[in-house]
Amino acid sequence: MSDATSKSKKKKGWSRRKFLVRSAAGVGIIIGTGYLTRPLWRRYMAGMANTLEAPYSGNTKDPSLWFEITTDNEVILYSTKVEMGQGTFTGLAQMAAEELEIDVERIRVIHAPTESGNKDPFATGGSTSISSLWQPLRELAATTRQMLIEHAAPIMDVEISGLSAKNGQIEGGGKSMTYGDIAAQVTEWEVPKTPELKDPASYSFIGKPIARVDLRDKVVGAPIFGMDVSMPDMLYGSVVRPDRIGAIFKSADVSKAENMPGVIKIVQEDDFVGVVANSYMEAELAKQAIEVEWDSERNWEIEDIEAMIKVGEGNPVTIQKSGGPKRILDNEEGVITSEYTSPAGAHAQLEPNGALAYVEDDKATIMMSTQVIDLTQGEVAKRLGMKKEQVNLVPTFLGGGFGRRLHTPHAVQAAVMSKAVGKPVKITFNRKEEFQNDTFRPPTHHIMRGKLGEDGLIKAIEHNVSSGDVMFGSPMFPDIAQPILGADVGAWRGGMIQYRAIPNYRAISWRVKLPFATSWWRSLGLLANTFAIESFMDELAEQANMDPVAFRLKQIQDDEAGNRLKAVIETCAERAGYRNEANNGRAMGFAASTDANTPCAHVAEVSIENGDIRVHKVTCVIDPGLTVNPDQVRAQCEGSIIMGMSAAMYEAMTVRDSQLQPTIYGPYRMALMRDTPKEIDVVILENADAPGAVGEPPLGPIGAAIANATYRLTGERLRSMPLVLA
Repeated sequence: MSDATSKSKKKKGWSRRKFLVRSAAGVGIIIGTGYLTRPLWRRYMAGMANTLEAPYSGNTKDPSLWFEITTDNEVILYSTKVEMGQGTFTGLAQMAAEELEIDVERIRVIHAPTESGNKDPFATGGSTSISSLWQPLRELAATTRQMLIEHAAPIMDVEISGLSAKNGQIEGGGKSMTYGDIAAQVTEWEVPKTPELKDPASYSFIGKPIARVDLRDKVVGAPIFGMDVSMPDMLYGSVVRPDRIGAIFKSADVSKAENMPGVIKIVQEDDFVGVVANSYMEAELAKQAIEVEWDSERNWEIEDIEAMIKVGEGNPVTIQKSGGPKRILDNEEGVITSEYTSPAGAHAQLEPNGALAYVEDDKATIMMSTQVIDLTQGEVAKRLGMKKEQVNLVPTFLGGGFGRRLHTPHAVQAAVMSKAVGKPVKITFNRKEEFQNDTFRPPTHHIMRGKLGEDGLIKAIEHNVSSGDVMFGSPMFPDIAQPILGADVGAWRGGMIQYRAIPNYRAISWRVKLPFATSWWRSLGLLANTFAIESFMDELAEQANMDPVAFRLKQIQDDEAGNRLKAVIETCAERAGYRNEANNGRAMGFAASTDANTPCAHVAEVSIENGDIRVHKVTCVIDPGLTVNPDQVRAQCEGSIIMGMSAAMYEAMTVRDSQLQPTIYGPYRMALMRDTPKEIDVVILENADAPGAVGEPPLGPIGAAIANATYRLTGERLRSMPLVLA
């Protein structure tokens, strides 16, 4: 366990070196439903979920949770959000440094272990880490600064009004003291009223391209990831995992495995069997010798899955409606209809899942990469029959998350095996297990219908989407959510019509319960839904004989959200020099989306080389509101674009003889360095006064932008991902 973790465990109540601001009150939403029918209520809830920005839900009342000031004048920030490569630690450090009046280089950000009491009941996900902490963290830092001033006054024998904070020091009356010196001399702290926050015009760190605070550790290969963790006398565990869809553990013959070299114990539970051995390889070899009997409902093939994912199968839930689109689209002539599909996709993150657990008589320590700290702590405590407070979960850096680490039953398995042998046990998925036991991006089927009016603009439009679960079936949400909402919030993310100047529109979700696990994947349903809607918008623009950019602009509502969307569309088209005709073997494609209140537009420039699509350049314009770190935003956009390209052009899971395939990199084709664009030009607009979502919105438009560009070269509409020319 780290020194910081040990120190945080000892500190109770008020600490002379740790402070917390009293946060702003939480957000309450009271909705009356007596006069609403269920369809209206569901559409109302869907609209709220589509636009509401989740507030921070962690504890911000205890002054000892967030900041620690050391004697060498370093500030340690205990983060409740995990760092999985998105740059959150750097953004949080900038926000804290701004109000603390200390150089950002003197702030060290670490993951808060649960025994510190500082944790977020939500998760790290949904592009909310910076936006949700924007207000509370700055207030926390500002109050800490004022606290230092007020406690420095009697020590320095200077009136409070004569003191100010600057560069990690309190100055006034010709005297100065460092924060560390002040903290060392105070034993009882009183939290003052939160002072007024700084004016944006005076920001020193916010809005600047500050270097990543975790950069050095990653360059030198410091042991910061879940795969790196270790404890004295640690043993290794390996769990027998199913390799067929729907397989349920029934029994196991362990007679061959229990006498193999290095085996310490075979652990058999009602729901799993695992090996504890002296080394990883010994545990893996013994696991392979265990003969497991599985119960399996039936044999599955990819054709069975494709037959299930069809608009019209199951119960529809209307998530958005304006005007009378059904009457028009069902009865009038000239209705244009197109279908789109996307396959299941793996997370394929570089670091496989795993956990290190040490269960003692009255406590348990879990060290692992997870996006759901509070949930994992609770699951382990429940299985061990402990109180949550007896389980200390120590988060690590994540070698890729993307939603894969929102599901963490392996922490329970590691804890059970540790308890069985009385020593620390570390388990790690091998790559085949990681692929076959993933919680996949669900496959989808879309039917788009549209009717143009006499003015050439859209008179009515409808989006039907059939999808496997994203939110439903996840341990993050109770079963009660399904009958209340009807439609899976994650599956229809990005599925609403954003062009709300169209007089008649609606979006309909069809839920499908698949036989294998599907769940959160970066941007949820945004990529597939935007692919369908924005490809169809291009088709309608062609039917109207209009430029696709001008066609979109004419159908955007005149309000704040609409004006922000117009701005990114206009800026993107201008920046890219968008043209609607192919030129010298290259063509451009346009697409735009709004996700979590962040509008984004892409222009993709492509060519065809040896029968394959080649993306040369992507122009991206995004409006995430106030930008804490522009380099961080650009990096997120670049990562989203490449990940979206990979999913749109190459990635697909299939099913053969009830096995999910492929199970290794290579056969599971992904975008390689040679496939990435030579140039990704990112332009940041700031048409809001607070930070918004960044991590997922840029992923939305890329598939449609590439498909639309390809059509201009080939005349072939690609309506299925991955995008492959006939």
